[in-house]
Amino acid sequence: MKIGTPKEVFEGERRVAMTPDSAAQLQKLGHECLIETGAGNASGFDDAAYKAAGVEVVKTAAALWKAADVVAKVRVPDTAEMKRLREGQTLISFFSPVADEKKMEAAAKKGATVIAMEMIPRISRAQKMDALSSMANIAGYRAVIEAGNNFGRFFTGQITAAGKVPPAKVLVIGAGVAGLAAIGTSTSLGAITLAFDVRPEVAEQVESMGAEFVYLDFEEEQQDGAVTGGYASVSSPEFREAQLAKFRELAPEVDIVICTALIPNREAPELWTADMVASMKAGSVIVDLAAEKGGNCKQTVMDEKIVTENGVTIIGYTDFPSRMGAQASTLYATNIRHLMTDLTPEKDGVIDHNMEDDVIRGATIAHAEAVTFPPPPPKINAIAQQKNKPAAPKELTPEEKRAAEVAAFKAQTKNQMMLLGAGGALILGIGLIPGMPASFMQHFIVFVLSVFIGFQVIWNVAHSLHTPLMAVTNAISSIIILGALIQVGSSSWLITLLAGLGIFMASVNIFGGFLVTRRMLAMFQKS
Repeated sequence: MKIGTPKEVFEGERRVAMTPDSAAQLQKLGHECLIETGAGNASGFDDAAYKAAGVEVVKTAAALWKAADVVAKVRVPDTAEMKRLREGQTLISFFSPVADEKKMEAAAKKGATVIAMEMIPRISRAQKMDALSSMANIAGYRAVIEAGNNFGRFFTGQITAAGKVPPAKVLVIGAGVAGLAAIGTSTSLGAITLAFDVRPEVAEQVESMGAEFVYLDFEEEQQDGAVTGGYASVSSPEFREAQLAKFRELAPEVDIVICTALIPNREAPELWTADMVASMKAGSVIVDLAAEKGGNCKQTVMDEKIVTENGVTIIGYTDFPSRMGAQASTLYATNIRHLMTDLTPEKDGVIDHNMEDDVIRGATIAHAEAVTFPPPPPKINAIAQQKNKPAAPKELTPEEKRAAEVAAFKAQTKNQMMLLGAGGALILGIGLIPGMPASFMQHFIVFVLSVFIGFQVIWNVAHSLHTPLMAVTNAISSIIILGALIQVGSSSWLITLLAGLGIFMASVNIFGGFLVTRRMLAMFQKS
């Protein structure tokens, strides 16, 4: 099939849904690739680069929409683009099915298939197609860069001959993908970073990145992220008041606030109120990544930067990913390429739109002349839930421990007595054999007792300085040396020679064991 990418018509949009690299991968799936002239220029991909990758460059958007079986876009299609959508065609794009219900119904009426990239389920195997996370990652990074561009000091603290510069104090509200990206960027720039999220389970992630998690003195059972698709759930009014109280306490201290809190298909919750803005120091910066949904700060103006009366800069840009066009296009095009890999399982250039597949079904909002939004919940949880941990063993009382030790000793003694009885019966049976010399029996009994005593001695050697195996081999070598020392004074030169060789080889084994152990211990010592 032919996969085409038109030039984005949204003013200021720099991203493109197909790059030369992703086009090369799509062609390996058996598809042909089309691109509108100039579609990648804003992202740094010119027509020559597409041609070199085997992509056909089409002069007009109308010609591309007419020729392509699959159209891949970034932004929600406008009215003119929706008119070009035809029966049997597949559109892959961000779509906003809740806000654009009429467009979704129009697509279904035409018999077209629409896959909304923001509807990709947040399950493990779909992470490679999760365009929301890809773009949120860029937005979180870029938010800190924009904040730094509007902040009048260094992020990191400095002591110079000209004076001392304190480090910036950054508060990140929301520890999702965008929040974690902002935390990582802020800490790497040297700022003191604080982070808050209504999900206390993300505290470890925050602290592992060098930030400090802000805890509330409030207990509320939060809904598991697996149930909410990895997003924070709506909190109770009591929790919200405790949250706002904590933010009011922090507002005069922080220099930069990055707001990332957003719940899908809902207006952004107000978390940074007017009185908090008023209490911030002059020169402080607020970057509101939720501006498109009303903002976490209601003073935010969408797509604008304003300065309040007390000198606080509030940034409400909604095009952070687009401001890094090349990087954003590369990630988004890779997300689409992975989606096309699932849609083309045989790699023969034929799309198999399997509505039984959790990922494909979840992202499809119009198919077979029907609106398929909202999708049913996926058959598997969005985030793998931890399996129930086995119950910890019950701690025994001193009396129970003593009783267990006595029972173990009795069992061990019983086994030893049974072995001794069996050994005695075996020796007695051998002694009763007719014609068995008495001298043989004397030596045989000494041999059996030696083996028994040697076994007890060897296996009771404590391996404090060695591994268990090394301790046992050294114990055996020591017994060999003792036996050889007894025989080394024999009148027979052969026995003396063998005894000397035994002492030499056993000594090598013992000293070698100590050397090996020393080297093993040195591996765990700091230089």
